[in-house]
Amino acid sequence: MNIRAGKTAALAFLLSTALPSFASEAAAPDKPIAVQMYTLRIAGALDRQLKIVHDAGVQAVELAPSKDVSALELKQLLDTYSIKVVSSHVLMADLRSNLDGVVAFNQSIGNTTLVVPYPDEKNLPPHTPDWTALGQELGSIAKQLRDKGMRLAYHNHNFELVDVDGKTGLERLLEVAGPDLQIELDLAWVARAGLDPVAMLGKLRGHVFAVHAKDNAPQGQGEDEGGFAAVGQGVLDWPAILPAAQAAGVHWYIIEHDQPRDPAKVIQTGADYLHEHLPAAPSSSEQQ
Repeated sequence: MNIRAGKTAALAFLLSTALPSFASEAAAPDKPIAVQMYTLRIAGALDRQLKIVHDAGVQAVELAPSKDVSALELKQLLDTYSIKVVSSHVLMADLRSNLDGVVAFNQSIGNTTLVVPYPDEKNLPPHTPDWTALGQELGSIAKQLRDKGMRLAYHNHNFELVDVDGKTGLERLLEVAGPDLQIELDLAWVARAGLDPVAMLGKLRGHVFAVHAKDNAPQGQGEDEGGFAAVGQGVLDWPAILPAAQAAGVHWYIIEHDQPRDPAKVIQTGADYLHEHLPAAPSSSEQQ
């Protein structure tokens, strides 16, 4: 056994013995609720972060971009806490330079959906995005991923929701990219753009694989948290949003908060709200 193999085997053994064993494999979540791991970036080591997710009664996560963990270590931790990965945020630069490596990493941890969290610098404010060029590139990557058994989605902020000749930039992007590209609709950013999340879900019906379940605090509140709030604790109309999301074909409700003071509390509050108000999870085939 070479040194690298020996270290890998030792890491797997230590992880299996040092951490609590909740389950050997992640079971199918009973509700279509996940946590965006970016929310937990200040909550300590990865095992601590996943324990917070588990303790909140959530069995699924969306990964944030990171090069700090191997597929082996991540899979062991996910299995320890009985958590599955439903999607991964991946930077455009990595999709361009290392698509096969990104696919291999995600397939090895059981994930089949990649999400672009934001475009490259030339398409970020203060620049005016080139929706045609960006859509063409995302559509091309989505087709390549489809052939590899993977799916690509795009996550919005507010700048994609400005009007472009009667449609939002996000709609223009989707039109150019074609049917292989899905949308991960961030509901708090939709509202911050001055649009109605319910109406936007209706416009994008059939194209939204997931929503970022995130709330906005009332005006003047939560300023130290970027003006965001835990799900159900802010100003978004969740009693109207959740049925609209279901009608739009949303498969996952991914809890996120950009600047939480207390990530564990935010996740627990959001999870409790969604567990109370969401229907049961779709079948495995519908989720993937």
